[in-house]
Amino acid sequence: MAGDALIVIDIQNDFCPGGALAVSGGDEIMPLVNDLIRKTEHVLLTQDWHPAGHSSFASSHQGRQPFESIDMPYGAQTLWPDHCIQGSKGADFHSGLAWAKSELVIRKGFRTGIDSYSAFFENDHLTPTGLAGYLNERGIDSITLVGLATDFCVAYSALDAVRQGFATTVRLDACRAIDLGGSLDIMIGKMRDAGVKLV
Repeated sequence: MAGDALIVIDIQNDFCPGGALAVSGGDEIMPLVNDLIRKTEHVLLTQDWHPAGHSSFASSHQGRQPFESIDMPYGAQTLWPDHCIQGSKGADFHSGLAWAKSELVIRKGFRTGIDSYSAFFENDHLTPTGLAGYLNERGIDSITLVGLATDFCVAYSALDAVRQGFATTVRLDACRAIDLGGSLDIMIGKMRDAGVKLV
């Protein structure tokens, strides 16, 4: 039963061109991601799933603008435009994504007071999503990550995956980045140093 899994990170309308927090070229990865989905037995998805008024939204903090940083009880938090609100069109998977084969969807960011980049933990690095347990129970010991955005949800997921003992690969050609103040180079360096295989 041991094997590999493909984890597709947050390929949702709000992260694609025209969305509330669009990643440049976010829709360009769809053909490659769909090809990887077809070729992989175990496919899992993550979905940003914020309640309205989430604490990571700039609009929830008077006088604050998107992409500013504030201190939260769990550390520094980038403030974002309102995005991926539960049940909204923006939170839906992109229509070009061949998602139907997926065996599990991990929703994250649904707790109002804490953001969640990683597929494995909330941003406090303590509250688990349950993904590690699912993979372990299924005998999956290596994962490949693709999706949006390279320097946030993909990178945080990859770093946590390595810490949880999974052999972890990131397909950079099947990801796109926000690159906020050099964040792409920083997070690629962190992934490389942690032992994530970058291809």
